[in-house]
Amino acid sequence: MQVILLEKMANLGNLGEVVRVRDGYARNFLIPQKKARRATEAALKEFEARRAELEKAQAERLAAAQKEGERLEGFNLKISQKAGVDGRLFGSVTNQDIAAALQKEGFPTVEKSQVRLPDGPFKAVGEYPVQVALHADVTATVNLVVVGDIG
Repeated sequence: MQVILLEKMANLGNLGEVVRVRDGYARNFLIPQKKARRATEAALKEFEARRAELEKAQAERLAAAQKEGERLEGFNLKISQKAGVDGRLFGSVTNQDIAAALQKEGFPTVEKSQVRLPDGPFKAVGEYPVQVALHADVTATVNLVVVGDIG
């Protein structure tokens, strides 16, 4: 299916590009999330009429993400979990836990889908760098300190 992107998407394209994606990806994710529209003649004409408005909205989102990224860069986040004497956690620290802790620390815009854990959840006590993708062009690194709560 061909769609018009309504915002910049990593690994897909920029605002206004007509790209070919799988039907399910378009129907189940891009279109319901208002990230894309079907590429019909009427939709292309309507998009060209609204292009300036969409570009302005995207620039505002990028500026807000950059500002939040500057605040977030190098932030030290401390999470306490139950752990054994050897430093292994009972359970793990997931992207959901990290996003919830960041929201409590004053970063309300961070969602769990924005927290990148390429090696999976953390299962041991220690310090870890965590990537937070606030926008397709903005990523910030947070220093996560997992502290063991022996008890």
